[in-house]
Amino acid sequence: MAKENEVKRYRDAESGRYITRKYAEKNPKTTVKERDKVPAKSSLKKK
Repeated sequence: MAKENEVKRYRDAESGRYITRKYAEKNPKTTVKERDKVPAKSSLKKK
């Protein structure tokens, strides 16, 4: 799988809110890194 098809997001483990990468790196014990797949543009088109 190509890395271009993934998005990395960071989340606070306590509140569940999205946070910045910088905050996540400073607080690794209370953050979670998620990798989500980005859908192909052809699957987003309406029929």
